[in-house]
Amino acid sequence: MDVNAAVAAAAAIAGVLTGVIAMLAFRWSERDLKRPTRTSLHTDPVLPPGVDTVLSVLRSSAVVLDEADAVVKASSAAYALGLVRGGKLAVDPMLQMARDTRRDGEIRQVELDLPRRGSGRGEALAVSARVAPLGSRLVLLLVEDLTEARRIEAVRRDFVANVSHELKTPVGALSLLSEAVMDASDDPEAVERFAGRMQIEATRLTNLVQELIDLSRVQNDDPLEDAEPVRVDELVAEAIDRCRHQAGTKQITMAAGGTADLHVWGNRSQLAAALGNLVENAVNYSPARTRVGIAARRVSGSGGDIIEVAVTDQGIGISDKDKERIFERFYRVDPARSRATGGTGLGLAIVKHVAASHGGEVTVWSSEGQGSTFTLRLPEAGLARDRAHQHPALDDEAEAGQSADSSRATPPYESLPAPEVLP
Repeated sequence: MDVNAAVAAAAAIAGVLTGVIAMLAFRWSERDLKRPTRTSLHTDPVLPPGVDTVLSVLRSSAVVLDEADAVVKASSAAYALGLVRGGKLAVDPMLQMARDTRRDGEIRQVELDLPRRGSGRGEALAVSARVAPLGSRLVLLLVEDLTEARRIEAVRRDFVANVSHELKTPVGALSLLSEAVMDASDDPEAVERFAGRMQIEATRLTNLVQELIDLSRVQNDDPLEDAEPVRVDELVAEAIDRCRHQAGTKQITMAAGGTADLHVWGNRSQLAAALGNLVENAVNYSPARTRVGIAARRVSGSGGDIIEVAVTDQGIGISDKDKERIFERFYRVDPARSRATGGTGLGLAIVKHVAASHGGEVTVWSSEGQGSTFTLRLPEAGLARDRAHQHPALDDEAEAGQSADSSRATPPYESLPAPEVLP
């Protein structure tokens, strides 16, 4: 009997201990569930239904704060901008706005300049922050990055100012010259002299307007919509023919050489305009009785073969400080000389945009007093080269026809055995 009583007592004690342990474990688990975790900062169930889905599709950076200014929800863009660090809102002006909105319930908006993360150059991010109450305890912060929009607006504003200035010069000159013609109506020689200057200013104005149209076209049009394989030697011949008169007036020899039968893929008219601008610049900025060389070649690149077309002159050259800016719109190395040659300062900007839109680039090597070399680099039209290998007979017939035509006509340029035009 004593043994049975002892066993029963032990079983009762074990049952009581088991119950106590189970109760403590249950209470401990409840306390763990109530304790905030790192995951709950992003998916806390206190968010109103549907808010999480709406915030995930917004373009703006979104941050939700609770009554203790802790981050309940933050989008990945908010972390990328550096708005949230260590579960806290890291921008003091935005944090103060959130507290004011939590106090009075009013919606607030402000534009701020924030330091760019990881940049030691003092660059700033321009953002627009809007704070609004979300329910009774939460505050929603929406931040939009305005940096790119500010940059585009600044470029547009500078462009309009430059265009206005450039147009004002020839228009003002035409106005003054017309008055001079009226005052000299009884002097035929003066009238003829002023009329000649009016014609020069009218030509400059026409060229400026046309290059503005060309620049707008290459910026807005997609060159690959009307892309085709374009023969580089045809582009070179067209560019030389375009500048034949100016070169003849200054007794400048234009010579072409390099690898024959190269093709690039793109918009023919844009490519012709780009190469024509390079050759025209070379002629305009070269002294009389010098040489301008154009050479094409194929080079190997990491993404495939590249076609390089280099235009070399023996002109005034470009200083190091000017080489960094010559592809800017309306920038001129020598403004007085540009006015004398009729330059608008848009030619190289057009070349840059055409090269970029075709997946290439344009570079410059120059030395003051020795000349310059502009190199247009474009991806080779592999499709055109493969088609030429597949149908050699057709290419032979085409080349035979071109040879017959060329034998009857004057060659468009002097042929060179691939001149060294690259630095």
